[in-house]
Amino acid sequence: MDEKKKQSKTRKKSFFEKHIKRPIDVVLSGIALVLLSPVLLIMVILVHMKLGSPVIFKQERPGLGGKSFYLYKFRSMNDKRDKDGILLPDEVRLTTFGRKLRSTSLDELPELWNIFRGDMSIVGPRPLLVEYLPYYTEEELHRHDVRPGLTGWAQVNGRNVTAWDERLQQDLYYVRHCTFLMDVRIIVKTFFKVIKKSDILIGNQIPAGRLDIARKKKRSGK
Repeated sequence: MDEKKKQSKTRKKSFFEKHIKRPIDVVLSGIALVLLSPVLLIMVILVHMKLGSPVIFKQERPGLGGKSFYLYKFRSMNDKRDKDGILLPDEVRLTTFGRKLRSTSLDELPELWNIFRGDMSIVGPRPLLVEYLPYYTEEELHRHDVRPGLTGWAQVNGRNVTAWDERLQQDLYYVRHCTFLMDVRIIVKTFFKVIKKSDILIGNQIPAGRLDIARKKKRSGK
Protein backbone atom coordinates (compact mmCIF):
# COMPACT_ATOMS: atom_id res chain seq x y z
CA MET A 1 0.00 0.00 0.00
CA ASP A 2 1.17 3.55 -0.80
CA GLU A 3 2.89 5.19 2.19
CA LYS A 4 0.75 8.33 1.99
CA LYS A 5 -2.44 6.24 2.09
CA LYS A 6 -1.14 4.35 5.10
CA GLN A 7 -0.55 7.60 6.92
CA SER A 8 -4.02 8.90 6.11
CA LYS A 9 -5.63 5.75 7.54
CA THR A 10 -3.79 6.01 10.85
CA ARG A 11 -5.48 9.32 11.74
CA LYS A 12 -8.85 9.28 13.48
CA LYS A 13 -11.24 11.85 12.02
CA SER A 14 -13.55 13.96 14.17
CA PHE A 15 -17.34 14.02 13.78
CA PHE A 16 -16.99 17.45 12.14
CA GLU A 17 -14.61 16.12 9.50
CA LYS A 18 -16.65 12.99 8.83
CA HIS A 19 -20.14 14.46 8.58
CA ILE A 20 -20.17 18.26 8.53
CA LYS A 21 -17.11 19.76 6.84
CA ARG A 22 -17.75 18.40 3.33
CA PRO A 23 -21.46 19.37 3.18
CA ILE A 24 -20.52 22.90 4.30
CA ASP A 25 -17.90 23.05 1.53
CA VAL A 26 -20.43 21.98 -1.10
CA VAL A 27 -23.12 24.44 0.01
CA LEU A 28 -20.84 27.45 0.47
CA SER A 29 -18.81 26.90 -2.71
CA GLY A 30 -22.01 26.33 -4.70
CA ILE A 31 -23.54 29.55 -3.38
CA ALA A 32 -20.30 31.43 -4.03
CA LEU A 33 -20.10 30.17 -7.62
CA VAL A 34 -23.63 31.43 -8.28
CA LEU A 35 -23.28 34.79 -6.51
CA LEU A 36 -19.84 35.47 -7.96
CA SER A 37 -20.71 34.35 -11.49
CA PRO A 38 -20.79 37.99 -12.77
CA VAL A 39 -17.33 38.56 -11.25
CA LEU A 40 -16.06 35.31 -12.75
CA LEU A 41 -17.39 36.33 -16.17
CA ILE A 42 -15.72 39.74 -15.94
CA MET A 43 -12.46 38.07 -14.91
CA VAL A 44 -12.67 35.69 -17.87
CA ILE A 45 -13.06 38.64 -20.23
CA LEU A 46 -10.23 40.64 -18.63
CA VAL A 47 -7.78 37.74 -18.54
CA HIS A 48 -8.56 36.94 -22.19
CA MET A 49 -8.01 40.58 -23.18
CA LYS A 50 -4.77 40.97 -21.20
CA LEU A 51 -3.18 37.53 -21.56
CA GLY A 52 -5.11 35.63 -24.22
CA SER A 53 -6.07 31.97 -24.08
CA PRO A 54 -6.27 29.76 -22.18
CA VAL A 55 -7.93 31.89 -19.51
CA ILE A 56 -7.67 29.18 -16.86
CA PHE A 57 -4.31 27.89 -15.65
CA LYS A 58 -4.36 24.32 -14.37
CA GLN A 59 -1.61 22.46 -12.57
CA GLU A 60 -1.34 19.06 -10.91
CA ARG A 61 -1.20 19.24 -7.11
CA PRO A 62 -1.29 16.57 -4.37
CA GLY A 63 -4.54 16.46 -2.43
CA LEU A 64 -6.18 14.25 0.18
CA GLY A 65 -4.03 11.19 0.87
CA GLY A 66 -1.44 12.51 -1.60
CA LYS A 67 -3.76 11.79 -4.56
CA SER A 68 -3.16 14.27 -7.38
CA PHE A 69 -5.79 16.58 -8.84
CA TYR A 70 -5.79 19.57 -11.17
CA LEU A 71 -5.87 22.94 -9.40
CA TYR A 72 -7.59 25.73 -11.35
CA LYS A 73 -6.64 29.41 -11.26
CA PHE A 74 -7.01 32.41 -13.49
CA ARG A 75 -3.96 32.79 -15.67
CA SER A 76 -1.49 35.46 -14.50
CA MET A 77 1.53 34.92 -16.79
CA ASN A 78 2.16 35.24 -20.51
CA ASP A 79 3.82 32.66 -22.79
CA LYS A 80 6.97 34.57 -23.72
CA ARG A 81 9.87 32.34 -24.75
CA ASP A 82 13.55 32.78 -25.52
CA LYS A 83 15.11 32.37 -28.97
CA ASP A 84 15.23 28.58 -28.46
CA GLY A 85 11.51 28.37 -27.74
CA ILE A 86 11.96 27.78 -24.00
CA LEU A 87 9.57 29.57 -21.64
CA LEU A 88 11.15 32.50 -19.83
CA PRO A 89 11.35 32.39 -15.99
CA ASP A 90 8.06 32.85 -14.12
CA GLU A 91 9.14 36.22 -12.72
CA VAL A 92 9.68 37.56 -16.26
CA ARG A 93 6.34 36.22 -17.54
CA LEU A 94 4.33 37.53 -14.57
CA THR A 95 2.63 40.65 -15.92
CA THR A 96 1.52 43.78 -14.07
CA PHE A 97 -2.06 42.62 -14.52
CA GLY A 98 -1.09 39.20 -13.18
CA ARG A 99 0.52 40.74 -10.10
CA LYS A 100 -2.70 42.62 -9.37
CA LEU A 101 -4.68 39.40 -9.72
CA ARG A 102 -2.42 37.64 -7.22
CA SER A 103 -2.26 40.54 -4.76
CA THR A 104 -6.07 40.62 -4.57
CA SER A 105 -6.34 36.78 -4.60
CA LEU A 106 -8.80 37.06 -7.52
CA ASP A 107 -6.68 34.56 -9.43
CA GLU A 108 -7.82 31.88 -6.94
CA LEU A 109 -11.57 32.21 -7.57
CA PRO A 110 -11.68 29.18 -9.94
CA GLU A 111 -10.63 27.04 -6.97
CA LEU A 112 -14.26 27.31 -5.85
CA TRP A 113 -14.91 24.67 -8.51
CA ASN A 114 -12.18 22.49 -6.98
CA ILE A 115 -13.96 22.81 -3.64
CA PHE A 116 -17.40 22.06 -5.08
CA ARG A 117 -16.22 18.91 -6.82
CA GLY A 118 -14.33 17.62 -3.76
CA ASP A 119 -10.67 18.16 -4.67
CA MET A 120 -10.32 20.82 -2.01
CA SER A 121 -11.95 22.30 1.07
CA ILE A 122 -12.58 25.92 1.97
CA VAL A 123 -10.11 25.52 4.85
CA GLY A 124 -7.04 23.28 4.87
CA PRO A 125 -3.32 23.27 4.07
CA ARG A 126 -2.65 24.94 0.74
CA PRO A 127 -2.01 22.45 -2.10
CA LEU A 128 1.67 22.76 -2.98
CA LEU A 129 3.66 21.51 -5.96
CA VAL A 130 3.96 17.80 -6.75
CA GLU A 131 7.72 18.34 -7.01
CA TYR A 132 7.82 19.04 -3.27
CA LEU A 133 6.62 15.58 -2.24
CA PRO A 134 10.09 13.94 -1.97
CA TYR A 135 11.27 16.78 0.29
CA TYR A 136 8.70 16.45 3.08
CA THR A 137 9.65 14.77 6.32
CA GLU A 138 7.55 11.75 7.34
CA GLU A 139 5.67 13.98 9.77
CA GLU A 140 5.04 16.69 7.17
CA LEU A 141 3.37 14.18 4.84
CA HIS A 142 0.46 14.20 7.31
CA ARG A 143 -0.56 17.58 5.90
CA HIS A 144 -2.27 15.44 3.26
CA ASP A 145 -4.47 13.74 5.86
CA VAL A 146 -7.07 16.43 5.16
CA ARG A 147 -8.25 18.03 1.94
CA PRO A 148 -6.12 21.01 0.85
CA GLY A 149 -7.79 24.37 1.30
CA LEU A 150 -8.46 27.68 -0.39
CA THR A 151 -7.14 29.17 2.84
CA GLY A 152 -5.54 27.69 5.93
CA TRP A 153 -3.90 28.22 9.30
CA ALA A 154 -0.52 28.95 7.67
CA GLN A 155 -2.14 31.54 5.37
CA VAL A 156 -3.53 33.57 8.28
CA ASN A 157 -0.29 33.27 10.25
CA GLY A 158 2.27 34.74 7.91
CA ARG A 159 1.43 33.09 4.58
CA ASN A 160 4.53 32.99 2.35
CA VAL A 161 6.34 35.50 4.57
CA THR A 162 7.26 32.64 6.95
CA ALA A 163 9.99 30.04 6.44
CA TRP A 164 9.05 26.62 5.08
CA ASP A 165 9.66 24.70 8.31
CA GLU A 166 7.34 27.00 10.24
CA ARG A 167 4.69 27.04 7.52
CA LEU A 168 4.54 23.24 7.31
CA GLN A 169 4.31 22.98 11.10
CA GLN A 170 1.33 25.34 10.95
CA ASP A 171 -0.29 23.00 8.42
CA LEU A 172 0.21 20.10 10.83
CA TYR A 173 -1.24 22.15 13.68
CA TYR A 174 -4.42 22.55 11.62
CA VAL A 175 -4.57 18.83 10.86
CA ARG A 176 -4.42 18.10 14.61
CA HIS A 177 -6.94 20.80 15.56
CA CYS A 178 -9.48 20.67 12.73
CA THR A 179 -12.80 21.82 14.22
CA PHE A 180 -15.78 23.89 13.11
CA LEU A 181 -14.71 26.83 15.29
CA MET A 182 -11.16 26.58 13.95
CA ASP A 183 -12.45 26.80 10.38
CA VAL A 184 -14.67 29.79 11.20
CA ARG A 185 -11.74 31.53 12.86
CA ILE A 186 -9.53 30.99 9.79
CA ILE A 187 -12.22 32.19 7.37
CA VAL A 188 -12.79 35.39 9.36
CA LYS A 189 -9.05 36.10 9.60
CA THR A 190 -8.67 35.39 5.87
CA PHE A 191 -11.39 37.92 5.04
CA PHE A 192 -9.60 40.71 6.89
CA LYS A 193 -6.19 39.76 5.46
CA VAL A 194 -7.56 39.85 1.90
CA ILE A 195 -9.16 43.25 2.55
CA LYS A 196 -5.93 44.63 4.02
CA LYS A 197 -3.75 42.77 1.47
CA SER A 198 -1.40 41.79 4.30
CA ASP A 199 1.35 39.12 4.17
CA ILE A 200 1.12 38.97 0.38
CA LEU A 201 4.42 38.50 -1.43
CA ILE A 202 4.72 37.62 -5.10
CA GLY A 203 7.39 35.94 -7.20
CA ASN A 204 10.95 36.62 -6.10
CA GLN A 205 9.68 38.73 -3.17
CA ILE A 206 9.05 35.47 -1.28
CA PRO A 207 12.07 34.97 1.02
CA ALA A 208 11.61 31.20 1.46
CA GLY A 209 11.67 30.51 -2.30
CA ARG A 210 10.84 26.99 -3.45
CA LEU A 211 10.69 24.17 -0.90
CA ASP A 212 12.63 21.69 -3.04
CA ILE A 213 15.51 24.13 -3.58
CA ALA A 214 15.56 25.15 0.10
CA ARG A 215 15.63 21.52 1.26
CA LYS A 216 18.34 20.59 -1.25
CA LYS A 217 20.53 23.38 0.12
CA LYS A 218 19.78 22.30 3.67
CA ARG A 219 20.71 18.67 2.94
CA SER A 220 23.93 19.68 1.23
CA GLY A 221 24.83 21.97 4.12
CA LYS A 222 25.01 25.08 1.97
